[in-house]
Amino acid sequence: MIASMNNKRAINLLVHAVELIESSSSSDSEEELDALTISNLETVRRSRLPKLKNYVEEVIPRWRDKEFKSHFRISRVTFEFVLEIIAPKLRRNFPGLEMIYPEKQFLVAIWRMATPDSYRSICEKFDLSVSTALLATRRVTKILADLAPTFITWPTGNRCNDVWARFEEIRSFPQVIGAIDGTHINIPAPRVNPEAYINRKGHHSIQLQAICDHTTRFTHCYIGHAGSVHDQRVFRLSDIQDALGNAEKFPDDCHLLGDAAYKLHDNLMVPYRDNGHLTERQKNYNFCHSSTRVTIERAFGFLKNRFRCLLHQLPMNRTDLIAHFILACCVMHNICILKNDDFDFFLLNNEVDDDVPRQDAAYGVQTGVIKRDLICERLPMRYRF
Repeated sequence: MIASMNNKRAINLLVHAVELIESSSSSDSEEELDALTISNLETVRRSRLPKLKNYVEEVIPRWRDKEFKSHFRISRVTFEFVLEIIAPKLRRNFPGLEMIYPEKQFLVAIWRMATPDSYRSICEKFDLSVSTALLATRRVTKILADLAPTFITWPTGNRCNDVWARFEEIRSFPQVIGAIDGTHINIPAPRVNPEAYINRKGHHSIQLQAICDHTTRFTHCYIGHAGSVHDQRVFRLSDIQDALGNAEKFPDDCHLLGDAAYKLHDNLMVPYRDNGHLTERQKNYNFCHSSTRVTIERAFGFLKNRFRCLLHQLPMNRTDLIAHFILACCVMHNICILKNDDFDFFLLNNEVDDDVPRQDAAYGVQTGVIKRDLICERLPMRYRF
């Protein structure tokens, strides 16, 4: 009796899985299924999907470097650099699942990160089962996310001085250690508490708050809050809030540049609130501030245009895995900068919430008010009236 019930339950589960996966040719409902369910499902659908044979072994090796980069959005040099780091951890096998060599696992994961392709499309291209492609992507992105402390680092020492100098070259804004902002990564409606993920634009999303240097290299990433959470609250919950005033993080009274959604602080400079009565000096300050801070918007643009799964909607339902996936993309973004792996992107403007409540300077730390006024008076006039 028990065995019969178990068989019936297994059949129903497989039927439900088939319906989920075959509901759309571009669907990624595979994310909703656990690895065991997908593994069982392979016997049902393996014969249905035409697959390319030896794509990795014969086709990709024949590509010139430019062609490789056009598909995977990273150079072969960058690919080999990262593969050497992560390969040892990719050689461990999962019992009962097909094992593929590290290079193929990484290729599958990068394809997933760099394209909007569904797992169905990826499986056809790389001649893999859904479970293998899904787990390869999860393994690679988890390993990459774990590398964040190595590749996403706060500037210190000589590097800190270099960051100040390079930021100052943009519009003469002094002692800038980074630019901070947040961006939303759109996702499908989660099954649990979906209304909490709806942002101001009406999309379900996960938030990424990041700080970058003058090269658009991320120096801090904070990921995971639902789309409905206000930018300022995300900031307060991040460890950067606690770091303000810390001389180790902000030596020689340096500061971040943030937009009007953030509160003024001695270590966080924001623009003057434009009430229609700004002085020429204050307008000049806002211009210099904005044209320096825009570096973080460019960083988000580069990130989303290189890893296009983040551009419109990240097709993942498992909210517990999304943060690792996004962080993996941020790590790869930094590695590409480290390896001088540029890409000719059509850079989209990062979405900015124009309806974000602006923070009045009176609510900021008083020393921040004084410091901003001093910077304002000392900045060269670069704004054209």
